[in-house]
Amino acid sequence: MPVRRLDPVLVDRIAAGEVIERPAAAVKELVENAIDAGARAIAVTIAAGGRELIRVVDDGAGMTPEDLALAVERHATSKLPDGDLFAIQSLGFRGEALPSIGSVARLSIATRRHDAPQGVGLVVEAGEKGVVRPVAAAPGTRIEVSDLFAFTPARLKFLKSDRAEAQAVSEMLRRLAIAHPAIRFSLEGEHVSPFDWPAEPLGEDGQLRRLGRALGRDFPENALRLDAAREGVHITGFAGLPTFHRGTSAGVHLAVNGRPVRDKLLLSAVRGAYADVVPSDRHPVLFLDVACDPRAVDVNVHPAKSEVRFRDPALVRGLVVSGLKAALAEAGHRATTTGGARTLEAFRAVFAGTGNSTSPLRPTLPDTPAWNAPATGFDARPQQGFAGFAVASADARAHLADASPDALDRPLGAARAQLHETYIVAQTREGVVIVDQHAAHERLVYERLKAERARTGIATQPLLLPEVVELDPVDADRLNAASEDLATLGLRLEPFGPGAVLVREAPQQLAGGNLQKLVRDVADALAEHGQVTSNPGSLERRLDHVLATMACHNSVRAGRRLRPEEMDALLREMEITPNSGQCNHGRPTYVELKLADIERLFGRR
Repeated sequence: MPVRRLDPVLVDRIAAGEVIERPAAAVKELVENAIDAGARAIAVTIAAGGRELIRVVDDGAGMTPEDLALAVERHATSKLPDGDLFAIQSLGFRGEALPSIGSVARLSIATRRHDAPQGVGLVVEAGEKGVVRPVAAAPGTRIEVSDLFAFTPARLKFLKSDRAEAQAVSEMLRRLAIAHPAIRFSLEGEHVSPFDWPAEPLGEDGQLRRLGRALGRDFPENALRLDAAREGVHITGFAGLPTFHRGTSAGVHLAVNGRPVRDKLLLSAVRGAYADVVPSDRHPVLFLDVACDPRAVDVNVHPAKSEVRFRDPALVRGLVVSGLKAALAEAGHRATTTGGARTLEAFRAVFAGTGNSTSPLRPTLPDTPAWNAPATGFDARPQQGFAGFAVASADARAHLADASPDALDRPLGAARAQLHETYIVAQTREGVVIVDQHAAHERLVYERLKAERARTGIATQPLLLPEVVELDPVDADRLNAASEDLATLGLRLEPFGPGAVLVREAPQQLAGGNLQKLVRDVADALAEHGQVTSNPGSLERRLDHVLATMACHNSVRAGRRLRPEEMDALLREMEITPNSGQCNHGRPTYVELKLADIERLFGRR
């Protein structure tokens, strides 16, 4: 079969297969063109998930008749004035979007320059370009795409439902809106939640307001400011608290020089920074913008421009990880405000009668005359009805626990009681704090061990009588292979025949603990976390994972009764320890109930 040159329309349809894979991709290309044109307001309308109609209206610079005629030609663009592909400062640059869309749909464009007396229009249908004609048009550009893939019906088979395609359009537009808060964005159509987000002022406050609209109104008060720079790379944005996490990575928003991306390197850096504080099956919520010299990043490595390649990827990854970790460390004991809200919602459900009928908040009261009698005083008989309430497991009432004068003004307040030998109840000036004593102390021990390792190495204590731990032969071999790494953590092991190890030394912090269970749990942690690689980051993550396992063994256990001074000491240490708002497994260590919310719960407000 002889070689022949393909028809130009067929070439455009082949290109459309790479660039316009679904309606959301077409919307992305058109909205990026509007942003590059300097638009301050962009309105998007879709029908049937974008298959039947996509309309994008902007107030950008508009086009002249000559520019419009050339814009629908293949590889025609205004984004590369000097032809330098390594200094791209716009979102679009290939000149493929309009001709690709026009080859598989009906494309109608009406545009007008701000200084022009009238607009001009053009229609492209199935790759056939019409004539540029004068039309009535507002300043800016209006583009309509109808019957997408009508001329390549095979592509329609691979589209999802109209609802799924509409949601993809909404998600894509939200990502662009987050990266460009100074532009007004609106979306309307079938199967989407319409929105109209006004333009925000430049700066951190405007960015945070836009993030509140996109990521939920709870995000701003649970966000940490991020600002880090090194060797020409500047990272800004807002990162959610570790306990403000979600079940998918949809809340992770990344941009490079204003371009929304889903880059593997950046996603890996985010996971690495949060690995110590977020459960493995949960994902943080954040927005990061990486600003750098356009020559230091290649944006022409993916057909959809959703991935980039940095000249120095190690520099960028290290800056993202260190910047996020520094922000999280500065947050100290902070936990999300949503924890208290969820607690109050649970209380309201119980009070409303929708909760568990056996809840201690609604005890079954005896049907006795004494209970129904008028309350003439604190008689013992009526109070028998309160027998179903759990009593405090440690007597730390206010008149018995001498709190320091400023304890109520501390972030976590003054300890007042211990419930179920597991939860510490503390009082602040503004409400009540409930602390999970085991989760809190587990994080404190873990951070203490990490600080020791980084500073001088973990202090060890030789055992007077070395302890033999019998294991599965595979686990014993795994421990022996990692003996050098474990020695840096204060756990010195030696082989002791097949299927056994000998414990010579243990960390001082874990003195007196159950070494048998500790060694077995460390073996399980090594099996779960995999083998050490030559990557120093991999080694550090595995050591941290083992440290977290070790810290769990020396923490205050649920079921242990604490004295009032012990509870207060735990609260004070939490206030000065980084990441103490969540345990080693990513669960919150405390919830705070505001006094105003409690008063509303009881109808006082």
